[in-house]
Amino acid sequence: MRHFSIFLLTVLATCSINAQHITGQWNGVLKIQGIQLRVVFNITETSDGLSATMDSPDQGANGIPVTTTTFDNSKITFEIPVATIQYTGELIENEIVGTFKQNGQEFPMNLSRKSIEKKKLLRPQEPIQPYPYYSEDLTFENKKAGIKLAGTLTLPNKDGFFPAVILISGSGPQNRNEELLGHKPFLVLADHLTRNGIAVLRYDDRGTAASEGDFTTATSFDFATDVEAAITYLKTRKEIHKKKIGLIGHSEGGIIAPMVASKSKDIAFIVLLAGTGIQGDQLLLLQQKLIGKGAGLSDADLQKNEAINRKVFDVAKQSENIMQLDSALRTYLKQALKDNAYTGKPSGMSDDDFVELQVKQIANPWMHYFIRYNPAPALEKVRCAVLALNGEKDVQVPAKENLDAIGKALAKGGNKKVTLKALPNQNHLFQECETGLLNEYGTIEQTFSPKTLQIISDWIIAHTK
Repeated sequence: MRHFSIFLLTVLATCSINAQHITGQWNGVLKIQGIQLRVVFNITETSDGLSATMDSPDQGANGIPVTTTTFDNSKITFEIPVATIQYTGELIENEIVGTFKQNGQEFPMNLSRKSIEKKKLLRPQEPIQPYPYYSEDLTFENKKAGIKLAGTLTLPNKDGFFPAVILISGSGPQNRNEELLGHKPFLVLADHLTRNGIAVLRYDDRGTAASEGDFTTATSFDFATDVEAAITYLKTRKEIHKKKIGLIGHSEGGIIAPMVASKSKDIAFIVLLAGTGIQGDQLLLLQQKLIGKGAGLSDADLQKNEAINRKVFDVAKQSENIMQLDSALRTYLKQALKDNAYTGKPSGMSDDDFVELQVKQIANPWMHYFIRYNPAPALEKVRCAVLALNGEKDVQVPAKENLDAIGKALAKGGNKKVTLKALPNQNHLFQECETGLLNEYGTIEQTFSPKTLQIISDWIIAHTK
């Protein structure tokens, strides 16, 4: 008994020393798709053992609770089930050598006590101040939503009378530059257009960066009212030719632009960049197939996943509200997992965590609206000039299916002022690329194909003479 007590005290003493050695801040850099994201784990010792939080400074997320923190025999594990994150590593001298896992993907990432400085990405097209034109930061009000949106207006000169465009971003919370994977496509686009005599208004999405509002509850319909507010604002500016205001929408923005143009006589033209012409559920099925194929999934797995996703989208289309969708989706997914009908669940993730993740992605206002929305009726009502561009290697909004549908809808409405172009070797961001897959976006130095920038500006100039 006496020997047992001494052994127990020794073990407890060792644990305490190890805990003290591991506590504090540990810094690492996650390298994904050509970009770098800093990750910070903050470890503290409590009466119940170790506790930790995670920060992602480059995504503006701090203090994320780590559900499980274990340290044993120099091995450390952090688990955040709600985000399907797990980090495992081994303390070797003053460094933790380990692996970051999320959604079934693994990335090597070492942690150290040293503060991490990110390697600067090469983005040669990004303009550098001072600009050879006038740039003004401003706010304008969406009275329907009761919010103020923050943006930037660029003018060829401080004084003048110019045609103008409003830039409408793609899905997800985007700032005025549509910043993504180290690229700022809207900054590059605005710079090119303004240098070519066209005024540009770009703004932070509601609830993002300096704009007010709640992004999480908004749908494409709500974002359309933000665009309407931007039009109202531009019409107050003496420098803007009020009969030459157009819209440029990228991805989801290519859905929103026809929504607004179909109801407004104030729009002289629209440019759809990777805009969609087919219903949301059909687009997602095409997108998932192309991305899955690019990731190397077998035809059998692609067909199996498509069958499951069709059913998920059917559940969404049949649900009248989010509560109904949440309940129906949980029931269906649990049964699909029980029947072993789903191949998309990452290894090591529990069924409950997987269901929670899927429900979170589908049962929200934006996705519910998007799955059910068909852009064709709005396109049929568009009377202004339309330029629709899609990259031939776009796996998110496939060119042929969407350009065909856009052209068909516009023709059905009698619109003959239409230009449709599929651009060779370009992806969803209009970068000249090899594969078009998402993991290529951040590795390409080019932000926006110069050829495509020229197509856009030439077309606008020709339609605003």
